[in-house]
Amino acid sequence: MLTVDKMKELGCNTQEGLGRCLNNEMFYLNLVQMGLKDEGFEKLEEILKTNDLDKGFEIAHGLKGVIGNLAITPLYNAISEITEELRARKQIDYAPLLAKIKENREKFTSLL
Repeated sequence: MLTVDKMKELGCNTQEGLGRCLNNEMFYLNLVQMGLKDEGFEKLEEILKTNDLDKGFEIAHGLKGVIGNLAITPLYNAISEITEELRARKQIDYAPLLAKIKENREKFTSLL
């Protein structure tokens, strides 16, 4: 079960996230669930298979904003890393970065 305490244990800055939600725990957790289910995660993986770095950056940057505002710190750090590589339009193998995002996301989605 997803709780603020469990999120904190997993490295989230729940105080910051809750502050953005007027300290309404239920509202915050609902937003976290929505953020973790964002279809952008799947879209990012699909887009990077086509090597469309511009679209990949757009999707990654959007996810970074959502996850950052929710203060899901471990996932935010992973998304930030891929976002910066895409911002630079680097022609690299994005699979390891995607795997890091997936691993961090699964830590949280397993609690839903």
